[in-house]
Order: sequence, then C-alpha cells, then structure tokens
Amino acid sequence: MKILVTGGAGFIGSAVVRQAIRDGHEVVNLDALTYAACLDNVAPVADAAGYVLEKADIRDAAEVRRIFAEHKPDAVMHLAAESHVDRSIDGPKEFLDTNILGTFTLLQEALAYWDGAGRPSGFRFHHISTDEVYGTLGETGQFTEETPYAPNSPYSASKAASDHLVRAWGETYGLPFVLTNCSNNYGPYHFPEKLIPVVILNALAGRDIPVYGKGENVRDWLYVEDHADALLTVLQKGENARTYNIGGENEARNIDIVTMICSLLDEMRPKDKPHAEQITYVKDRPGHDLRYAIDPERIRTELGWRPSVTLEQGLRKTVEWYLENEDWWRALENRDGVGKRLGKG
Repeated sequence: MKILVTGGAGFIGSAVVRQAIRDGHEVVNLDALTYAACLDNVAPVADAAGYVLEKADIRDAAEVRRIFAEHKPDAVMHLAAESHVDRSIDGPKEFLDTNILGTFTLLQEALAYWDGAGRPSGFRFHHISTDEVYGTLGETGQFTEETPYAPNSPYSASKAASDHLVRAWGETYGLPFVLTNCSNNYGPYHFPEKLIPVVILNALAGRDIPVYGKGENVRDWLYVEDHADALLTVLQKGENARTYNIGGENEARNIDIVTMICSLLDEMRPKDKPHAEQITYVKDRPGHDLRYAIDPERIRTELGWRPSVTLEQGLRKTVEWYLENEDWWRALENRDGVGKRLGKG
C-alpha cells in the first residue's frame, strides 16, 4: 500500500512510519515539524525507496489537496495532533485548531480525493485517537468501544471532537474509515515532556523527579512499537466504520512506573545514592483523571492482535534506548517546554 501518514515525525507517527516501511509499504509522511517533531525519528528509513517527506500543515487545505493529488495514497493514517494534556490546560486554542479544524480539513480533502478517484473500495481513512476521550475510571472496570465519551481535559475534548467528525464523515458522506483509541504509549523517540522520558532524563541529570499528587493515577502502558503494529493491523484487517481499542494490558500507578525506572537506572547507571531519592511530589494538575484501562477483547478476538511487550520488558528497553541515544535527546533539551512544569492552569 501507499499510506499517507500525518504526524509521521512525531513519537507514535514515526514508529508507524518505520514499521510500515519495514513491512514493505510506501509512506508519504505529512508533518508540519512543530516543536515535538524530529526528523531523527525517521532517520532509519529516510533513504528508503518508498519514503517521502512532505512538510505541510494539515490545516492548509491547498497543500493537503496537492499532496493527495501528487501522491495518490491508498490509505490515510491520521496521527497529527497536539497531544500533551498539560499544554492543553495552559493553551487550549492550539489544540482546537489542530485537532478539530485540522482533522476537518484533512477529512474534506480526503473525501474530495476519494470522490475524484471514483470512490475506490480499498481506500481507508484511519483515525488514531486516545482512551482519554472516555474520561476517567474508578478502581475497577475498563473502557470498551461502547463506553460513552466524557472527556475531562481540553486535549481529550479536542480528540473526542475529532473522533465524532470522522464518524460523521463516514455516516454522512460514506467515507470509509476505521477508528482506534489507544492507552498511554511509551518507548524510544518519546519527546521529553511526558512522564517516562522526563523521569529518565531528570534522574540522569540529578534533578528532582516530579510526581503529580501522590502518584496514584493509573494508566495502561502500551509499548509504542506494539502500537504501531496494532495500527497497521487495523488499517489492513479492520472492519469499515468500526472502532478498536488498543491497550498494553499493563496497568500501573504512576509512582510504580517512576520507582521501576529508578531501579533500572540504579542497575544501569549507578550513582552514590538511589535515584528514587530524587522523587518529589508536586501539586496535581487540574482535572487529572484517576485511572484509564482498556478492554482489548475486540481487537484480540476479531483481528488476532495482542501486545508482545510486557511493562518490565518495555521499560528496560526504553531506559536502555535513552542511555544509548544521548545525542538524540540532548538536541531537544532547548525546545519549548522541555524540563518545565506545565499544566498549572
């Protein structure tokens, strides 16, 4: 297939690009190269015969139209988004502009392209979203594909809106689509503003390791390369107009993630005292969801997919990657917001 991947220089998008090229697909990477994007993320495949980079903004209809016309993709995988909850608390407008209006523009141009091509039956618009659209869980229960939407942050509200747009374009205009909602990703090339890379880099630098509240918020952790594999599986095998929840089957409290990383660093990069002594509890962010958990039965039973990497394996692989790729993260340290507390509201 020739796949148009939006946001392909970002964390999850680049994992999809790398995996798609390895699987023998052609990839057109449409990315605006904003603060969280990094071309080093796709350097391993940048010289591949089937890879093309298009620097463009999904809100620019003329540019998106040109890219569709020039490259004639068989499918779209839409990952371009503003995705940091803390940033959405401080500046929600950019999230609405990119995640809602950008998705609208992309849908309009995809529909026009599909119509102009005679509505080929094999075309697919795959929208990649988050489990945060479902809101928060108590101590028990899991999100299913039928869970009502109840977003609690500007970020999750903007993603919920984009999900609804995709479904509406499918129902109203017939645009073929699949939709996926994933749990928290982690792994190589993770921009250092989210929990796991922040913990690793602050621990290495001897800085405080900030933990919101008491660290009791629970997430289902999904290794990013597992996620990329799942997304390509859904693109090729998923039923039209169907949603698939993708989870890592690895629930853990934030404080447990932090202490596991500290223990790994004690083993791999020991200092004169345990890294866990750098843990500092800070004021919780506004509207912090208590717990997310995915019920992955649909993707497991219908498509035969389940994660291959356990949390222990994935964290070890991730810490090793950051230790071995210091040049990658050093180059990002001066970018906006890296190493700063955001999301105070």
